[in-house]
Amino acid sequence: MGSSGRIVVVGSANADLVLDVDHRPAAGETVLGSDVRVTPGGKGANQAVAAGRLGGDVTFVGCVGDDDHGAMLRRSLEAAGVDVGHLRTVGAPTGNAVILLTPDGENAIIVSPGANRHVTPALLTGCRAALASADVVVLQLEIPLDTVEHVAREATSARLVVNAAPAATLPAEVLAVADPLVVNESEAAVLVGGARTGPGATVTALLALGPRSVVVTLGGAGAAHAVAGGRPEHTGARPVDVVDTTGAGDAFVGALALALARGADLGDAVVAATEVAAFAVGRRGAQESYPHPHELGG
Repeated sequence: MGSSGRIVVVGSANADLVLDVDHRPAAGETVLGSDVRVTPGGKGANQAVAAGRLGGDVTFVGCVGDDDHGAMLRRSLEAAGVDVGHLRTVGAPTGNAVILLTPDGENAIIVSPGANRHVTPALLTGCRAALASADVVVLQLEIPLDTVEHVAREATSARLVVNAAPAATLPAEVLAVADPLVVNESEAAVLVGGARTGPGATVTALLALGPRSVVVTLGGAGAAHAVAGGRPEHTGARPVDVVDTTGAGDAFVGALALALARGADLGDAVVAATEVAAFAVGRRGAQESYPHPHELGG
C-alpha cells in the first residue's frame, strides 16, 4: 500500500462495557441483558488502532486512569503498533462507554468521559513536536472542545481530519481547517440545523459552513463526499452481514486518515475507508474487529 505518512490522533480512550439486549428499553422499562463484556474503545483510541492495524505510523495523544481499564487500553494501542508515548495516566478513572447491542447489530451508547476530561490544552504543551511533525492530525469530540480548538490553531502544518462526533456544533475556526469534516447523517443534521433531502444536499450544506472538504457516512449505503467548490460524489458499500456496528465509524475515520497520510486523494481515501468499515461491522467489538492488511486482500 506504499509508505505511510505520520498520523497523530488526539482523542478519547474508553473501556466499552457491552451488554447484548433483545431491544433497547423504553422510558421506565427494565430489560434483561447478557453478562457485561469489557473491551477497549473510545473514538480516539479506536481511530488510532484502526490506522495502526493497517500499518500506519500512528501516535496517540490522550489520557487514561491508573486502573485496569487504562492498562487494557494501553495494551490494545501498543499491540496495534501505536506510539503511546503521549498517553498520560491521570488522577481520574478511565472513561467508560455503556453499549447496548441489539440482535440487528445496532447499538445505543452512553459515555462517561472520566480521564478524557484531562485531555486539555495544557496537556498538549508536551506534544508540540509530535503535532508539528504530523502529516495528518485526527480529532473527535469526546474530549474538551477547547482542546479541539487549540489543536486546530496549533497543527498548521498537518491536514486536519475532524470527526464531529458525538454530535455538536463547531466553532468557525475549527470548521475552516477541517479537511475533511467527517460526520454521519444525524451529526450532519445537528451542524446544518436539520436533515437535508439526500446525501448530496447534506454535503453541500456542510460545505457552506466553511470546511475544506466533507465526508458524510451513510451506514450500509456507503459515504458521500466533496471538496470545497466541487460536486458531491457517492461511494457505495459492499453488502455485508452486520454483526456489530460498534466502532465502525471510527474504523472508517482511521482508514481514511491513513489513506490521506499516504497521499491518496479524498475519493480514493473514502473508497478505502468504506471497505475497512464494512469489514469491521462483520465482527464483534470495536478495536478487535478492525482488519489487518492481509485480511483485506492487500
